[in-house]
Amino acid sequence: MKETTKILGDERRAYILKRLQESREPITGSELASITNVSRQVIVGDITLLKARNEPIIATSQGYLYMHASHPASAERIIACSHSPERTEEELILLVDHGVTVKDVKIEHPVYGDLTASIMVSNRLEVKQFMEKIRKTKASYLSELTDGIHLHTITASSEKALNQAEEALRKANFLINLEQ
Repeated sequence: MKETTKILGDERRAYILKRLQESREPITGSELASITNVSRQVIVGDITLLKARNEPIIATSQGYLYMHASHPASAERIIACSHSPERTEEELILLVDHGVTVKDVKIEHPVYGDLTASIMVSNRLEVKQFMEKIRKTKASYLSELTDGIHLHTITASSEKALNQAEEALRKANFLINLEQ
């Protein structure tokens, strides 16, 4: 329900936090702006302030998501990959088809050091939405800054699922061979 007047300051941030905590799906900044009758830029500032208070909010390609403590996967690892931008969708689909959530992408930039971006895709629909957003905005992939070399934090319900996904990546020549 859209508010007819602006929700101000702390009251608005409390409302945003409550909405995010109650939702299992990401909520866009535009949606939060519309509900609270402020600009999307105000919402961006509110999210920054909430994060500064150590609220576990992440920005995904689908919107903002509150990371609930009861939400952790039982297995997590970081994998090293390398591929051209054209193979990004193939890599992500391969991972989610093995029951894996791709939390983020990380690169080591020669000037800025470690750079991390949230991805948070767990199924083909989320991969499709992520890829559409990349195409629509004409955004570059972080891995383009490092000739395709990047890391992913991946999670799954079991080590077995992670092992199977990693083996599939190896067979498809996505993994960097660390034993060379």
